[in-house]
Amino acid sequence: MLDPDGRPWVRLSGAWVLRSMLPQAAQLHRQLLAYAREANAWWDLRDVQTLDTAGALLLWRSWGRRRPQLMLRVEHEPAFVNLSAEPSPPPPRHMREPLAPIAVLGRNFLSLVEQAAQIVLLAGLLVLEAVQSSRHPTRIPWREISANIYRTGAQALPILALVGFLVGVVLSYLSARQLRVYGADIYIINILGIGIVRELGPILAAILVAGRSGSSMTAQLGVMRVTEELDALSVMGISQTLRLVLPKVVALAIALPLLVLWSNAIALIGGMFAANWELGIDYRQFLHNLPSAVPLSNLWLGIGKGMMFGILIALIACHYGLRIKPSTESLGAGTTDSVVTAITVVILVDAAIAVMFSSVGY
Repeated sequence: MLDPDGRPWVRLSGAWVLRSMLPQAAQLHRQLLAYAREANAWWDLRDVQTLDTAGALLLWRSWGRRRPQLMLRVEHEPAFVNLSAEPSPPPPRHMREPLAPIAVLGRNFLSLVEQAAQIVLLAGLLVLEAVQSSRHPTRIPWREISANIYRTGAQALPILALVGFLVGVVLSYLSARQLRVYGADIYIINILGIGIVRELGPILAAILVAGRSGSSMTAQLGVMRVTEELDALSVMGISQTLRLVLPKVVALAIALPLLVLWSNAIALIGGMFAANWELGIDYRQFLHNLPSAVPLSNLWLGIGKGMMFGILIALIACHYGLRIKPSTESLGAGTTDSVVTAITVVILVDAAIAVMFSSVGY
């Protein structure tokens, strides 16, 4: 239609929704394109009762994806506002900095230093809590310590026995094949005794405990962070270090040396069976020559390493558990970081001890 001034008007009415338009969508689109050829035409949508995104999109495409001179109801305005929104510009491209790898290395180094400082701070708080609790033995969480010894020690005996026995068999079998060439069969006792009691027993028990019990400790503290139990302890004035960290550290410091003795015994039994099968060494001869082949200092060194490894694993597990954020993603990442860090620290400390005590026990 034309208004009194001779300007063309296009007036729409009815229900411009998908259900109503679908049977005649093609015909409507052709008619709208014909009307949209009038560049100076006014469009009156005030008589449109209902309008959904399908109707708005049909009109928008007919208009050539631009807004004409338009009159419409206020409630229909958002449909065309969303269609006429300007596309967001692409993000600016950042040039690769030549020193980016050095910057990443520096950030990782600073993060490592920060983690080490926080672990030392946690150890200091633990020492202060232990000294204060020694004056008041009733404050010491004996039940938690006992429960952690059971979970980290007694429940780990089967897996340690299986792995230790297989390691002893493999080590004895491989050593026997080489010793038979030189006629030095009897020295398999020295190889098994020194290798298992001094190195393999402690490192094997520590790695298995770090993967089994360390991850459990981190996950337990992380879930307490997610469920806000740690915040509840702080609100009630209960020390997290005393109630959560101290029992785990004490329990692993007690349980891991015992697990080292257990893994040593099982691994030596496995090696003894393999030596008898491969070299014909009698069981009595093996057990009789073992004390003279392995000085007692190696046993004490292995037990001492087990206690140190237990303290380090528990501290690292509790550190990563307490710093987990209240999200499931952070819980998984923190547990993974805890296990990887604990195993790495155990291997590094074992290498340092091996160098420091290289003249002991031979």
